[in-house]
Amino acid sequence: MTKSKVAILRTSPATVLRDYHELMNLVGYQSVVAREADTALKVNISWHFFFPGSSTTPWQLDGVIRAMKRDGYDPSLIHACHNRTVVIDAHLGERENKQVNVVEAHGLRNIHIYETEEWINIRDAVGDLAKKFTVLNDVYPKGFMIPRRFIGENIIHLPTVKTHVFTTTTGAMKNAFGGLLNERRHWTHPVISETLVDLLMIQKKIHRGVFAVMDGTFAGDGPGPRCMMPYAKNVILASADQVAIDAVAAKLMGFDPMSIKFIRMAHDLGLGCGDPRDIEIVGDEEAAAENWHFVGPFTKMTFASRMQHQIYWGPMKKPIEWSLKTVLAPWAYVASVIYHDSFWYPVNAKRMMREALASPWGRLFRNWETLEADADGYPDVGSDVAQIHKTGGRALVESIGILGTCIREAPEFVSRRRRAAHKKG
Repeated sequence: MTKSKVAILRTSPATVLRDYHELMNLVGYQSVVAREADTALKVNISWHFFFPGSSTTPWQLDGVIRAMKRDGYDPSLIHACHNRTVVIDAHLGERENKQVNVVEAHGLRNIHIYETEEWINIRDAVGDLAKKFTVLNDVYPKGFMIPRRFIGENIIHLPTVKTHVFTTTTGAMKNAFGGLLNERRHWTHPVISETLVDLLMIQKKIHRGVFAVMDGTFAGDGPGPRCMMPYAKNVILASADQVAIDAVAAKLMGFDPMSIKFIRMAHDLGLGCGDPRDIEIVGDEEAAAENWHFVGPFTKMTFASRMQHQIYWGPMKKPIEWSLKTVLAPWAYVASVIYHDSFWYPVNAKRMMREALASPWGRLFRNWETLEADADGYPDVGSDVAQIHKTGGRALVESIGILGTCIREAPEFVSRRRRAAHKKG
C-alpha cells in the first residue's frame, strides 16, 4: 500500500513563491487537482483582524495561485472561497489580511458562498453516505445544507499551523468546518472531533480532488485560533492526505498526533494516515523532525476559552447549552465579539505581535502592496517593522460595527426574518 505523503520545505520571503511551486509538485498535486474542474481555494479567516498565524497569509494564497498558473491551470477555473461565521466578518477579514489584494491582482473570482450560492440538503448531496456519519445525524436530525457548487469541484485548503482551544491543533480538516457548514455550526462544538471526521467523509464524496497547502511561516501557540503567541517558523507544508498533513503539523508543534481525537478517529476509520511513522516526508526531512515544544491551547487559557469549555464540556453544559439552540443563542455571539474584538485585541494584540511583526514575514506583510516579486519571491521586504493600525482604540471602534453585523446576521434572527417574509409573500 502506498504511504501517505507530506511535503515540507523551509522558506524565506526571497524564495517563497518558488518554494510553494516546488512544495505542491513534491506531492503530485497535479494528479489530484483536476485541470478541467473548477478549483476552490478555501481561504482561512480565523480572525477578521490581522494576527500572525491566525489566517491564510497573502504569500500563501499568492504562491498557490502562481504555482497553478505556472503549471498551466486556467485562471478562469480558479476562485477564492469564503464562508460566513457569526463572529467573523469575512469581508473585513479578507481586507485586513490582504487576501483580497491577491485575488484581485490575479483577476480571479472571489466567491462568498453564503451570499451567492445555492445550498442543498446533505442527504441529497451524498445519499447513503449520510448513514455512516458518526454524529451529524444526531446534531442535525433534519439534515443540514452544503453548497451545491462544491459537488464536482476541486478544493485546496489553505490553513495555517496553529493550536485550537477545541481541538488542540487545527489545520486542513478543521478548514472544512468553515466551508461545508453554514448556519448553526456551533451546535457541533460539543462533538467537534467527530464532526471533523464526518466532514472529511463528505469531502471525499463530493469533491473531484481534495488538497491542502499549509503555511507555517507564522505559527500560533496558545488558546487559538485567535488569542495566541505567534512565532516565525519559516516552513510550509502540502499534502493530498488531510489527516497526514494535520498529523505532521501537530508533531512539529510538539504534540503526539495520535493523541489528538480528530486525527486518531480519522486514522482509525481509514480516512487518512495520522501516525507519523507511516507518513512519507518529502522535501526537508530535517525541518519535519523539528519539535517546537508548543505549550498548547490549555496551559494559558483566556477567560473566553475557559468559559467555552465550561459550556460545551463542563458543569455549565446542561443549563446553558439549550439556549444555543433557541432564539437566545445570539448572546454567545455578542459575548465572543465583546471579549475578543472589543477587549482582547485592543489591549493585547500589539504586545503579542511585536516579535513576529519585526521578522522578515512581518515586514513582507506591511509592505505587501508595494513590493515587486521576482520569479522566486520577494528579495527586498523593506526595513520598516510592520505597523498594525487597527489596534487599541481603532480596533475598539471597529468592533462596534462587527458587533452590529454579528447581531444582524445571527442565523436565529435571519431565519425569523425569512419566515416573516415568506408569510407576507
